[in-house]
Amino acid sequence: MTPSAPPDRPVVLGSSSRYRRELLERLRIPFSVSAPDVDETPQPGEAPQALALRLALAKARAVAALHPEAVVIGSDQVADLAGQPLGKPGKHARAVAQLRQMRGQTVIFQTALAVVCLATGFEEVDLAEVRVVFRDLSNEEIEAYLQAEQPYDCAGSAKSEGLGIALLESIDNDDPTALVGLPLIRTARLLRQAGVKLL
Repeated sequence: MTPSAPPDRPVVLGSSSRYRRELLERLRIPFSVSAPDVDETPQPGEAPQALALRLALAKARAVAALHPEAVVIGSDQVADLAGQPLGKPGKHARAVAQLRQMRGQTVIFQTALAVVCLATGFEEVDLAEVRVVFRDLSNEEIEAYLQAEQPYDCAGSAKSEGLGIALLESIDNDDPTALVGLPLIRTARLLRQAGVKLL
């Protein structure tokens, strides 16, 4: 089978994130995109890892209900600072506060993945933890970064694939695209298990 041949079942990315769409395009399989209707509010006392896993599965299940024959990918990322979840800041003031909290700290970006196919009963989840050490940033550096990149739709207010890399001391992970939002090594593994041919 050639790399451009279609998979046995349609693949649907259950996400409105352009970052995840761009990452999935690297696998060179045809797929469609469907935005999940899922409440992302953390439950009281919910740990970041549990939150990411719950939301990834909820997103995949919600989209799978609309596309029961498809193999559906759901993903979610939560920035974990000492056990506290940091979500997408949404606005400048919150992004400033997040980056000030994270400077000089180690933040674990919990990137969860779920693949669901209702027609075959396939349902698997996985988690990629990315350990990120932030530099001891000055207020001026934080402000300059936010003005330049405006990463208000990113968990933890930083885009490592862009200028945000200058905020960091180190990144430690075993799935290099996980920090951007979709761990492709794990995604490829679960798609293969679900019966999607990649190569």
